[in-house]
Amino acid sequence: MSEPLILRDDRDGVAILTLNRPDALNALSGALSRALIDTFRSLQKDDSIHAAILTGSGRAFCAGLDLKEIGSSGGLDNIAADDLMAAILGFDRPLIGAINGVAVTGGLELALMCDVLIAAEEARFADTHARVGVIPGWRLSQLLSRTLGINRAREMSFTGNFLSAQKAEAWGLVNRVVSKEELLPTCLQMAKDMATCDPVTLRAYKKLINDGALMSLGDALVLEQTVHHLTRENSSPEAIAERRTKVIARGRDQKQP
Repeated sequence: MSEPLILRDDRDGVAILTLNRPDALNALSGALSRALIDTFRSLQKDDSIHAAILTGSGRAFCAGLDLKEIGSSGGLDNIAADDLMAAILGFDRPLIGAINGVAVTGGLELALMCDVLIAAEEARFADTHARVGVIPGWRLSQLLSRTLGINRAREMSFTGNFLSAQKAEAWGLVNRVVSKEELLPTCLQMAKDMATCDPVTLRAYKKLINDGALMSLGDALVLEQTVHHLTRENSSPEAIAERRTKVIARGRDQKQP
């Protein structure tokens, strides 16, 4: 039997998901897209999972859409791109992208659906939409400029040139760069840290940040106040005091990154 297209490994409330088409550089075929949709829909229903990590097998994170399949069939087996994006963005807990290798075009868009990006030293990033002759459909044209700044995003998208992991960190595309050996341990420790936060607050906070990022600053500040007052009504002073004591103790013990 062939191996599954998505490998899932659950560890203490953290789901590690691995794209598993290494011979095709984890390009998004119709079958892999369906597997991703099913996996994230399943994760969303699984209350035992508090955070997730998305990475790739072999030497690539994801080389984008499977152009060979598109060329032969005219599409990705009738998979709606909106379904894939909705399934990943519909996961309401933290999602860390462990970028182990190249993340190109659709693979870069997949990475941008994650909340935090940690890159291995070998990772590289590119937006080749203009070279292939298609316009992005998974928010890249807007998110990249908001992440890098518009001039750097233009350089990346208009040239199609690769960005090294080190430059990606300097430009703010990734949070940090680590060795290949430390990639998953670093992501797993971060995910476990996230998983120890109050789960209800964490989900609401993720939604607040992501929804606010799509608004003007003024509208986002109004949204924050609305969410603040709604959630404050559901938090007892006793519960907040107990959590505050734990936060102080954790701060004393925590090593600096």
